[in-house]
This record gives sequence, structure tokens and C-alpha cells, in this order.
Amino acid sequence: QCWRVEDYVVVQECSRCSSFQAKSMNECKPTGFVEKVTCATSKRDDFKRCRSAVLEAHVFWRFVGSMMGIAALFAGLVLQRQRVLDRRALEKVRKQIESI
Repeated sequence: QCWRVEDYVVVQECSRCSSFQAKSMNECKPTGFVEKVTCATSKRDDFKRCRSAVLEAHVFWRFVGSMMGIAALFAGLVLQRQRVLDRRALEKVRKQIESI
């Protein structure tokens, strides 16, 4: 892995591994994407694992959507709890007024 110790130039942008690459290359296993690089000093071609920007964006928006859903759920629970507490306070005040 010459790209760890040398400067390198990206020859092929980040792309999904083929089924053969996925089985035979260790670089494909963590993310499923690789880019082809050429090291500057040794002039060797090598593969480097990478992450797809499209896939990362998809995961990000799925996370944002789930957080918005959870926030809406808890906002609803807070409003429901506030109504219950308001009802209890009104009932307490009504009982105090009736006892006078």
C-alpha cells in the first residue's frame, strides 16, 4: 500500500467493487468501494478503499429523517403530558374553589 507512505494521484474515482473484486480484494470489504491510485515515487498502481458520496448522502438523509421523526414523536408526548398536567391543575383549583 504505497499510498500510505507516498504522494499519489487518483487514476479512477471512487466506484463500487465488482463481485470478483469484493471477494478477492481486502480493500473492498469495509466499504464496498475502491479507487485506483498511482503512487508518485514508485509509479505503482494500487487500490485504496473509499466511501461513495452518494451513499454517504443517502445515509445522512436517512439519519436526519429518523431524528426528525423521533423529535416529532417526543414533541407530541410533551404536548400530551402538558395537557394532562394542565387538566390536573384546573381540577385542583376547581376543588379548592368549591370547598370555599
